[in-house]
Amino acid sequence: MILRSHKMHSNQTISKDARPKPEQEEDLLDDGSSSTAAHVEERKPILTDYNAGDMHDSADMDGRKRAYGSRVTRRSMKVRLLNVDVVTVVYINMFFYSTCFWIQTGVLPYLTRSLNLDTVAFGYLQTMFHLIQLIGGPLFGRFADLYGGRVALSCAFVSAAVMYGTLGAATSSFGVFISRVPSLFLHAYHASQMIIVDATDPSKRAAALGRISLSYGLGMVIGPLIGGQIASKFSEQCAAFVACAGSILSVAIVLKFIPANTKDQSRVTSGKHVNEESKSSEGVFSISKMISLLTQSPGAIFFLFYMLISGAPSNLFQSMLSVITMETFALTSDQTGFLLSITGVISMLVQGIGIGILTKRFSDSSILNGSIILLLASYLLLCFVSDIKHLVCVLILMTCGQSVIGTLLTSSLTKTVSVTDTGTMLGLGHACQSLVSTISPTIGAYLLEQFGITSFGIVGVVVYTLLLLTPKS
Repeated sequence: MILRSHKMHSNQTISKDARPKPEQEEDLLDDGSSSTAAHVEERKPILTDYNAGDMHDSADMDGRKRAYGSRVTRRSMKVRLLNVDVVTVVYINMFFYSTCFWIQTGVLPYLTRSLNLDTVAFGYLQTMFHLIQLIGGPLFGRFADLYGGRVALSCAFVSAAVMYGTLGAATSSFGVFISRVPSLFLHAYHASQMIIVDATDPSKRAAALGRISLSYGLGMVIGPLIGGQIASKFSEQCAAFVACAGSILSVAIVLKFIPANTKDQSRVTSGKHVNEESKSSEGVFSISKMISLLTQSPGAIFFLFYMLISGAPSNLFQSMLSVITMETFALTSDQTGFLLSITGVISMLVQGIGIGILTKRFSDSSILNGSIILLLASYLLLCFVSDIKHLVCVLILMTCGQSVIGTLLTSSLTKTVSVTDTGTMLGLGHACQSLVSTISPTIGAYLLEQFGITSFGIVGVVVYTLLLLTPKS
């Protein structure tokens, strides 16, 4: 809310004695333009708080005006940074991002097959994508801290648009591989997490981050359906171009509704405040800055290690889940898709609703231990799976545990650093996840071929038993 200078009208209800002098009416907080009647009405409660004696004391009036201006400034900061509308815009844009990403993901295997890429080449393509994401995660996080959430999120959507557009225009396998290069900054989920961290209180952070996953999950359900319809009626290239157009729309939404600076400076201590000189000297590619964050932030290395290890069994199993359902349980492609949809819906409900309920009733350490126990039980049951019904029960337990522990660790990781460095720390967390995703398919294929599905259960039991016994203080 911006107040501007104005003349007090004769038909106002404020008494003549209580009415301030014209020079005392100048209450410029932003510009000197004239105010509307709405501004006059908004000022009434403030003006009537002063009694006649205070109005005649100019020094006291000046003090009140300065205090009032400070309150308005703080309120404006709150509106810009903590208003739910900004958070809602992030959720909506995350839905658009997920929808567009899964439109192109759903048609990618068919598009590559039409361009004569075999299964091995497709595997190389996926490995290349995860490697680029691994490199880009920390760089993008540092970039977001230096230039703000709006610039970072815009850059992520521009990268998505270029990636999808290049894929749609590809006429050879070389063009498909080139389309993966812009994914270096394809981190809209990362940027959205940073803005949510900036715009929410630490006590509500885990629930807010969980709702991002809810938005992403909705797009993950709808995206493949839209992509399949477009591909069947037009072509796979057309579906990629639709994803490109959706990403361009997201850029416009970001530039219109997201503030230039989402970091609340009132929460930045003087010792952790990053000035412009230090920003320019450290730069986006500052390895020393990332190392200093890891070594000087209490608990940062612990949570990154925990995130890396706790996600390993899940990534191993998920990377081979489609192969397991096809070869071990003889499910068709649509049955496997239905099974994956069930786990996706459960993940959305847990992250979007369940985490908020849990964080209000239990401490972070209690929730973390409970998630580990649930995952330990699910992988123990995986060792004895004999039919598809048992597998479904295991997947439900596994999804619940992994959804909670992943969101909680991300929230805890951001609390180890100042608000000026949350993007960099989130980038390091995403790098750990990308590292596991890069090596999981190779290790998972070896385990499945040599030891069968039971091997995944044994790996999970060992990992989560060790994590359960690890001190968390």
